[in-house]
Amino acid sequence: MSEVYADRRMRLRDRCAAAGSSAALVSRPANVRYLTGGSPAGAVLLLGPDEDVLLCPTAPGADPTDGRLDELLRQQLLPGGGDPAVEAVGFARKAGADTLAVEEHHLTVARHRAMGSAAPGLRLADLSSAVEQLRIVKDEDEIACLRIAAEIADQALGELLESILVGRTERHLALELERRLVDHGADGPAFPTSVATGPHSGRAGHRPTDRRVEEGDFLSVCLGANYRGYRCEIGRTFVIGTTPADWQIELYDLVFAAQRAGREALAPGAGYRDIDRAARQILAAGGHGDASAPLTGHGVGLEIDEDPQLAPAAMGKLDACVPVTVEPGVHLPGRGGVRIDDTLVVRQEADGGPELLTITTKELLAL
Repeated sequence: MSEVYADRRMRLRDRCAAAGSSAALVSRPANVRYLTGGSPAGAVLLLGPDEDVLLCPTAPGADPTDGRLDELLRQQLLPGGGDPAVEAVGFARKAGADTLAVEEHHLTVARHRAMGSAAPGLRLADLSSAVEQLRIVKDEDEIACLRIAAEIADQALGELLESILVGRTERHLALELERRLVDHGADGPAFPTSVATGPHSGRAGHRPTDRRVEEGDFLSVCLGANYRGYRCEIGRTFVIGTTPADWQIELYDLVFAAQRAGREALAPGAGYRDIDRAARQILAAGGHGDASAPLTGHGVGLEIDEDPQLAPAAMGKLDACVPVTVEPGVHLPGRGGVRIDDTLVVRQEADGGPELLTITTKELLAL
């Protein structure tokens, strides 16, 4: 894997050189992990003119959730409680750099000022989202981790569906799902698990409450597994304990049709906003455009919400090997709603089209 991380760092170095920076400082943890294989607490990565150095405030531990660092990368321990980002500025100046590109979107104003004061002769430039852009297209090893994460999430959700749900609270069900994720090999949940019942159902990002599941409820579940740092997402909606009402069937069929349209639109070269439009126009035609979610999906990887954003105003086009979610939903205040969420990988048509990673049934089940 050392060659993989070295190649990623070289691609970033080439981008920096093209922009006029002889060195770069990466401080955002997910970006550090992408470039080094690990993300020790507080560590920053300095891409110098001649050598790359990982500066750590303390010795890297053996926590597997932090990844496994590139063994060929130089590591510099900084005892005494100093800020690695500030120390890195001095390292860059001594190495002969005249310009240092930094992740301004991750730094506080105070930290940026301290870095500027540490080496007055060194110009600080904005690295912007250069690393995030490199992370959009995944290699097959990354996709393999996402595939395993999806399998774990499917297993956890499938087991929950076989248990008795009536009378249990949203909070209890969410905790049980997260325990099952770990039982099946996840490092932990990819994000806080959402379980929404009755009038809460269909609401994006709902935080579980002590509301108990009742017969006739819509039950919306959204969860994901974190496996070796890579995070997937799955969301499903069910009806509890009885035959679905007509309005529930109608709403579910509408959201399902929108989700299918979004999935089928995934292809290399498709516009981000075109994916959103494919799903959103179906919801609007069904009279629920105003009650739909603000975006249809987003990228996933080392973070659960990455670029690209599949939203109405999003600019850009999809590439092959980009994992994204397709997650339209409708929430009707006071009644509830439906969310259906899958993680897929964009593939060429010759390779079979979009690869569906989350395979739990999307049939409207009465549990």
